[in-house]
Amino acid sequence: MEYYLVKWKGWPDSTNTWEPLQNLKCPLLLQQFSNDKHNFLSQVKKGKAITLKDNNKALKPAIAEYIVKKAKQRIALQRWQDELNRRKNYKGMIFVENTVDLEGPPSDFYYINEYKPAPGISLVNEVTFGCSCTDCFFEKCCPAEAGVLLAYNKNQQIKIPPGTPIYECNSRCQCGPDCPNRVVQKGTQYSLCIFRTSNGRGWGVKTLVKIKRMSFVMEYVGEVITSEEAERRGQLYDNKGITYLFDLDYESDEFTVDAARYGNISHFVNHSCDPNLQVFNVFIDNLDTRFPRIALFSTRTINAGEELTFDYQMKGLGDISSDSLDHSPAKKRIRTVCKCGAMTCRGYLN
Repeated sequence: MEYYLVKWKGWPDSTNTWEPLQNLKCPLLLQQFSNDKHNFLSQVKKGKAITLKDNNKALKPAIAEYIVKKAKQRIALQRWQDELNRRKNYKGMIFVENTVDLEGPPSDFYYINEYKPAPGISLVNEVTFGCSCTDCFFEKCCPAEAGVLLAYNKNQQIKIPPGTPIYECNSRCQCGPDCPNRVVQKGTQYSLCIFRTSNGRGWGVKTLVKIKRMSFVMEYVGEVITSEEAERRGQLYDNKGITYLFDLDYESDEFTVDAARYGNISHFVNHSCDPNLQVFNVFIDNLDTRFPRIALFSTRTINAGEELTFDYQMKGLGDISSDSLDHSPAKKRIRTVCKCGAMTCRGYLN
């Protein structure tokens, strides 16, 4: 008869008991136990796997240790997933998945929904006027006042070329929440999954639903710091081989967004030399051109289960030649090998 060592929820390890299969009314946990054991055996070398299965009276310590670690990881990731969904302020759900290794939630990452200004930086620059349109799609609205075209079509898909700013209706506008010029401000509408990549790229983000081309997907948020501070942090990040610095250089080059410690789901989006997301500068309630909001839109139809990526150098599709519109987020000095796997891969992230 098979017996299982049971850890009782809410009780210390000292109260663990051995129970026969007939006493266990937890089919999901038993299936996870079986899957974890199978995954461990499939990861070790064939010759070693044979020796691990020789003694069928008890699990080898290595297998038991892996199963316990995997169970604890699963609990930790579920708690992290719950926390992320409590903190987000938009419709789309966040899921977390790791079927690759034993990596748990990041220990030094704090989820935020909007820019977090560093000490000494003020982002308070409330808009002083708004439109009085009855139909913003046909009347002279906020974009026209700013001297640009309305960014969206009737399906709320972006229709302007990269490099062109987006001016959405703001809190002083008389139009309602269903206005066709309110897209980025409504947040992510899609359910997305933070997942562990299998080719050494750490965490990534994939969509769980189909995303139409030219649709808003997410904002890139983080801590707003000065360019001088970004240079200092960039040196530290280079040594760790990470890139989270995104220059706010729409018109000037005074400030940078650092999403290393503070950020949203965009923190986990990987680079690709052939990306499916494109960056746009957005202005809503703050019209200060030094602080554009950074929005990521799909460049093509993205199918459910597909990974989301953007080009850390913002080259390729919609490349902007003007220096004032060079949206290069990566301040790098040490060359980092690119693992995106695209046919057009440049070989390096920087």
